[in-house]
Amino acid sequence: MTILWRLPLIFLASVQAIELQLDDTSSVKQACYTVARNMLKHYTGYKPGDVPGNLPDPYYWWEAGAMFSALIDYWFYTGDARWNRITTQALEWQAGASGAFMPANQSRTEGNDDQGFWAFGAMSAAERNFPRPPGDGPDWLAMVQAAFNTQAWRWDTSTCGGGLHWQIFTWNDGYTYKNTISNGCFFNIAARLARYTGNQTYADWATRVWDWTHAVGYMTDDYMFFDGADIDHNCTQMDHLQWTYNAGVYLLGAAAMYNYTDGDPVWKDRTEGIIRASNIFFTEDPKDVMFERACEPANTCKVDQRPFKGFLARWMAAATQFAPFTYDMVMPKLRASASAAAKTCTGGSDGAACGLKWTAQRYTGGPEDVGIQLAALEVLQSTLVEKVQPPVSQEHGGISKGDPGGGLEPPQPTPQAAIRPVTTADRVGAGIVTICLAVVMLYSLKWVITDT
Repeated sequence: MTILWRLPLIFLASVQAIELQLDDTSSVKQACYTVARNMLKHYTGYKPGDVPGNLPDPYYWWEAGAMFSALIDYWFYTGDARWNRITTQALEWQAGASGAFMPANQSRTEGNDDQGFWAFGAMSAAERNFPRPPGDGPDWLAMVQAAFNTQAWRWDTSTCGGGLHWQIFTWNDGYTYKNTISNGCFFNIAARLARYTGNQTYADWATRVWDWTHAVGYMTDDYMFFDGADIDHNCTQMDHLQWTYNAGVYLLGAAAMYNYTDGDPVWKDRTEGIIRASNIFFTEDPKDVMFERACEPANTCKVDQRPFKGFLARWMAAATQFAPFTYDMVMPKLRASASAAAKTCTGGSDGAACGLKWTAQRYTGGPEDVGIQLAALEVLQSTLVEKVQPPVSQEHGGISKGDPGGGLEPPQPTPQAAIRPVTTADRVGAGIVTICLAVVMLYSLKWVITDT
């Protein structure tokens, strides 16, 4: 069903070092292209024999979903469609026939947050009227609804009063941990679905997740977000690390709820509160430059933490379209961060590899990394948000087709071969097998006794 596409030949063209002028749209677009091109050097999923949507080690599955979400915004912000086909291919392949982003080959690592990051790509595709996927499979909106439905079924009130587990499957390490990002992804998706479809059920779920996050203590009264807690102690022993993406994921959800409720003062206060609390992620010197305070100062940022601050940039920019009053609050920070980030993108053989620490305002070495490039791309293209139209909805310009019941198909019936009646031949065969096993056990026991 899915066609394997080749990257355009321009992907192989030489690239000049970034020279960013924030007031020159063409300069920003060129910088975005340069950074994105370097990022995609790591991606081989479009090649025959490879898996569309997967990044190689050491990258986890979720980060590929985040990367393709960024490429949807790249297309929308810049008008450059050169990577649209591989983006569609990846999303369609990983969504699967159900559209829920639950590929069988990820069952040993997929968490609720991982699924959420792929669903973000489909949600952005619906909100941006990204070209619809070919064939008769689920459309973008249907994919998001399928992912939402599977997560709603996993809401667990047996511990901590509710919430989603970090991991989906009980056999995976981390299942007993209920973390903020998994629940934040669910909140974000529910809020955006409410705004896009006008369906109150999604809004009710968004409110439910928000209230639980606050009640359990993952979000403080002054909108600080902690990482999560283990269910073994009823979510009372908190990991107090604060990550940029936790603030960001709740920020955009709150802004979407503000939009859905036609400017409800409660959601306005919440949106403003998160932005103010996010000041902890911006330095004073240099002024207003974003950093990952939980790991950058100590040089301990792991592979999957390197793109985090890019998501805060993405969702800050998107919040200005759902809640325009936020524009003056966030754009000075995004512009300062973009300018600093661009100055780090001078490394590598193509002179476009970016640095992790934007506060350094120069390339300081380190690995060429998808997450580092992704974060830089996000903050650079976020400065173009005022140049594009706001997200659409079903009532106002949206073309993506939904399926409110997606992802909830009943289990397949057990094959008849597995439930046929037991025959006499079956019983005789079972008896012979039992006798043989008994003989083997007796012989083994004799061997053990005589050997000792």
